[in-house]
Amino acid sequence: MARTALPAAPRLLRVALLLLLLVAAGRRAAGAPMGSELRCQCVKTVQGIHLKNIASVKVTPPGPHCADTEVIATLKNGQDVCLNPTAPMVKRFIEKMLNKNGTN
Repeated sequence: MARTALPAAPRLLRVALLLLLLVAAGRRAAGAPMGSELRCQCVKTVQGIHLKNIASVKVTPPGPHCADTEVIATLKNGQDVCLNPTAPMVKRFIEKMLNKNGTN
């Protein structure tokens, strides 16, 4: 049974797709931390951001993944920023959020 050689174009396409999959898998492994990873997501924090630029805020309490409270603000431009949870502006903002959600 003789095996016929694949034309160069389909073989090259297969190699290119395989390489693309390997690169994509490597980038995912080296990218931003996933929510299920057991480490802090905020390495560096800022004191505050103007409230009009914030689309949403996620507060993660200390736990086995991280000993610190983490406050991650998603800005209207899609960028995630870690806020300093001990900054007065951030504390006031979180209190307002809790009061607003508590009265609904």
